[in-house]
Amino acid sequence: QVQYEESGGGLVQPGGSLSLLCMSSEGPSFNWYNMGWFRQTPGKERELVASISWGSGATRYADSVKGRFTISRDNTKKTLNLQMSRLQPEDTAVYYCNRVTPELDRALDDAWGQGTQVTVSS
Repeated sequence: QVQYEESGGGLVQPGGSLSLLCMSSEGPSFNWYNMGWFRQTPGKERELVASISWGSGATRYADSVKGRFTISRDNTKKTLNLQMSRLQPEDTAVYYCNRVTPELDRALDDAWGQGTQVTVSS
């Protein structure tokens, strides 16, 4: 199983910005797969917020974050980034990264990282 470590979360005011980082322990597994960012709040199902392909870097975003979040990756460093801007209280969640399927952006690894907490509040 691939190991992930998410970081960069914290407390920000509405309208603020935050950058999240995901590190993967397996270079080949990271490089040959599409990657995605997910988020989850207590009592709610985990949802995909953004994905990026392994080769072309094509991206997809959930409607709720489109225009505010930007996903990127560095295949050499085996890292995944999520730049978040104009944050809203509804963005408050624990954010996770994972490999995703090419067509439906479904998570592939059962072993999730610990996630990083993002809290948007005044």
